Amino acid sequence: MAREASPKAPARKPRPAAATPPARVGPPLDYGQQVAIFSILAAANPRPTTELQYRDAFTLLVAVALSAQATDVGVNKATPALFDAAPTPQAMLELGVEGVTEHIKTIGLFRQKARNLIAMSQRLVEVYDGKVPSSRAALMTLPGVGRKTANVVLNTIWRVPAQAVDTHIFRVGNRTRIAPGRSEAEVERAIEDNVPAEFQQDAHHWLILHGRYICQARRPRCPICPIRELCPYEPKTTDPV
Repeated sequence: MAREASPKAPARKPRPAAATPPARVGPPLDYGQQVAIFSILAAANPRPTTELQYRDAFTLLVAVALSAQATDVGVNKATPALFDAAPTPQAMLELGVEGVTEHIKTIGLFRQKARNLIAMSQRLVEVYDGKVPSSRAALMTLPGVGRKTANVVLNTIWRVPAQAVDTHIFRVGNRTRIAPGRSEAEVERAIEDNVPAEFQQDAHHWLILHGRYICQARRPRCPICPIRELCPYEPKTTDPV
């Protein structure tokens, strides 16, 4: 008796392209090129900021912590009701893990993030009198808070020119040679070392937005890029966007 063919396994969806270290790291663009590029970005968007919705330092800290491996759009759909229910660390503690989970269950890794938010709120209440600290070292003692999250809060709330390097900035920094580096830490240092001082405060916002909407991972939108004439990336795309 002929054996039935076993059903084929469903095809796996391709994973999104990850930010991989470049094989070689060339020199950064020179000072004049940096000034020209950031002048163009600043003229197009004079006051860039995070696309996450927040109300104060605590709600921004929560939103940024929730945005890890999630989209800003997805986080923004979940946080208004969460912030109404728990606008302070003490209120977050009173909501509890189950209550937080119910509000953020549409966000990736929501169970772990709910536990982190409760642990973070507990430390804020016990150690910092319910207030978000304003130093990177102190912020990074909070559960679920790494350097990137701390830098976003420092930059947005206290206007410290801290550079929160994500996959977008890593890609743009290397592709354009504004801030080349083999790791997020190297790219962060390259921004600090090479971007002129007058652009440092908003540099990471401009670069994130540029990477999110123009210099995209799979197919950069070179035909509509405002800095295409200054960008050394080749081959540039030429298809209409």
